[in-house]
Amino acid sequence: MAITSLNNIGIPTTNGGGSTQILLMPKLKYRFRVTLIGFGVNAATELTKQVQEVTRPKVSFEEMTLDVYNSKVKLAGKYSLENVTLTLRDDASGQVQKLVGQQVQKQYDFMEQASARSGIDYKFTTRIEVLDGGNGAEGPFTLETFEMYGCFLQNVDYGDANYSTNEHMTVALTIAYDNLAQFAAGAAAVSPIGGIGAAVGRTVAALGRGGATTGSQNPTTV
Repeated sequence: MAITSLNNIGIPTTNGGGSTQILLMPKLKYRFRVTLIGFGVNAATELTKQVQEVTRPKVSFEEMTLDVYNSKVKLAGKYSLENVTLTLRDDASGQVQKLVGQQVQKQYDFMEQASARSGIDYKFTTRIEVLDGGNGAEGPFTLETFEMYGCFLQNVDYGDANYSTNEHMTVALTIAYDNLAQFAAGAAAVSPIGGIGAAVGRTVAALGRGGATTGSQNPTTV
């Protein structure tokens, strides 16, 4: 049948015939959900309903350079987790302002000029889920989950007002965090870690160049 020709829409993985791989459905940017756990005073999904956009996590490693005879060798140093930006629609009922204000007050009491005793008193968890598009009676299925731990508000931007635009007001939150885990398809509470944070074991290079083993051998080369 002609429809089988769709199987040829893809990229050949080798130079031989019949190696074309069928394209996989990509995740779509507008199918997502953000939940803030332990945010503010009372747990609520109001912020989840008011999310406009969110940036996904970014992981980077500092670069170490070893200057040696005739050349240089580069190694991965300490990692850094870039802050996440969450933009919320500022609703007319004031729920977003109320919840964001509660979290800011947990971090620092502006009226009493008092700070929290420790980070655990104000830190929260941010969960970003990519969904499959289901809704209503056919509920969504989670394709991927990022959970960020030890979160706090590094910056709150209440935006501006402008007579010359036809736009709604927003509140932009810059969220700093300590660590993260990435879960495979399904609910994060029951799914295995499927990316960052997964147990892959330490790979220790075998003596000399070429090949690697998993174990506790003493590293001898860079």
